[in-house]
Amino acid sequence: MAAPLAKSTTMLKNAFKYVGLRGISTSRPASAQLTVRDALNSAIDEEMERDERVFILGEEVAQYDGAYKISRGLWKKYGDKRVIDTPITEMGFAGIATGAAMGGLRPICEFMTWNFSMQAIDHVINSAAKTFYMSAGIVNVPIVFRGPNGAAAGVAAQHSQCFGAWYSHCPGLKVVAPYSAEDAKGLLKAAIRDPDPVVCLENEIMYGTAFDVADEVLSKDFVVPIGKAKIERVGKHITLVAFSRAVATCLDAAKELSAIGIEAEVINLRSLRPLDFDTVMESVKKTNHLVSVEHGWPQSGVGAEVVSRMVEGPGFYYLDAPPVRVTGADIPMPYAKTLEDNSLPQGKDVVRVVKKILNVQ
Repeated sequence: MAAPLAKSTTMLKNAFKYVGLRGISTSRPASAQLTVRDALNSAIDEEMERDERVFILGEEVAQYDGAYKISRGLWKKYGDKRVIDTPITEMGFAGIATGAAMGGLRPICEFMTWNFSMQAIDHVINSAAKTFYMSAGIVNVPIVFRGPNGAAAGVAAQHSQCFGAWYSHCPGLKVVAPYSAEDAKGLLKAAIRDPDPVVCLENEIMYGTAFDVADEVLSKDFVVPIGKAKIERVGKHITLVAFSRAVATCLDAAKELSAIGIEAEVINLRSLRPLDFDTVMESVKKTNHLVSVEHGWPQSGVGAEVVSRMVEGPGFYYLDAPPVRVTGADIPMPYAKTLEDNSLPQGKDVVRVVKKILNVQ
């Protein structure tokens, strides 16, 4: 019996050796990585390929591949008729884009920065946002206004404003503010397909940031519904609500708080109008505490809207302490780096506020 047993043992060892060489694993495969820039680029490319009515126009979007390379490769692929360089005249090309949308096309109007949209705000608000209502629902305006929003780095007061509160104030517009690559691709595709005008507030600092994404995000059918928030981190002691780059601020704070036993739930709003307050409410029912974080100014901000909805409605009765807003400083953005850094909320600022609310030393 010894010989057959030895032979069986040898065969078993060889089998395990073969399995090892095949690299079989029970762990989940690593996710792909995607930068926010590439996510936006692929969203535009896929939607232009899907629908010939979609085109993009703006300063340097064609031959230069975009100021931030969001439109990289699109001019070579789709040509002059669908990827259009414009003069430095936001009022002019925003008006052309809005008229094209009224005529049945689906333009993507890129502002090199949302600060320049003030040159075109009459078309964004009075033409695009109000036409469906003023035409008694006869004329849709399926247009996307997009570009970098909020503070970048070293570009001072005239190039650093957050327009989240400005545009989400206006009925007739939908306003999205992506944080991650998943947000950027899914929300922009949803915006391009939407029958109404959508403002897409991106962030220049986030463009080069790479995120792990699931295979479904890489699909041409992937869309993130407008008006639905995402819980980025589950927690039980306090709710942190943010959008765009401020989500990263909250995640940094949550990591630091976790080290001292405080588990913060981080909500990425994704959409500012419509605002998914139901997700915020359900979180506060669990945590009984609320902090809103944004890089914009405090007066009449997005955080002011979140907090007012909480205290004016049934959410008030779930709070164990007053909700608190953490915002950018109430000043034009300074140019000096040290002043700029201290004008925007940092993770340490959120940690300090959370400790105060929870009475933790």
